Amino acid sequence: QVQLVESGGGLVQAGGSLRLICAASGRTLSTYYMGWFRQAPGKEREFVAAISWSGSNIYYTDSVKGRFIISRDNAKNTVALQMNSLKPEDTAVYYCAAARVVRTPDYWGQGAQVTVSS
Repeated sequence: QVQLVESGGGLVQAGGSLRLICAASGRTLSTYYMGWFRQAPGKEREFVAAISWSGSNIYYTDSVKGRFIISRDNAKNTVALQMNSLKPEDTAVYYCAAARVVRTPDYWGQGAQVTVSS
């Protein structure tokens, strides 16, 4: 089993930045992609970003390219999402995920609220 715990959400004005951190525990994650999804009110959960164990494969959804940066620290079992130039449409609950196949999570965190005010 894998446990994922997010931190770092909050309220920020448009144009500001936030950094989400996900701490993982449990089984080794060497074969897992780590990533982030988000779910806005009334909408389906959507993929945001993912990174492979080595960091050589990184994926972003088009709407966050150039603004969000995903990174991973395998020694600390953490994955981070640096979110810059935030927009009100980025408002959502952000979920950390671990997946053997990218964009198909096997494990989820509990979610962290990110609210961007205009």
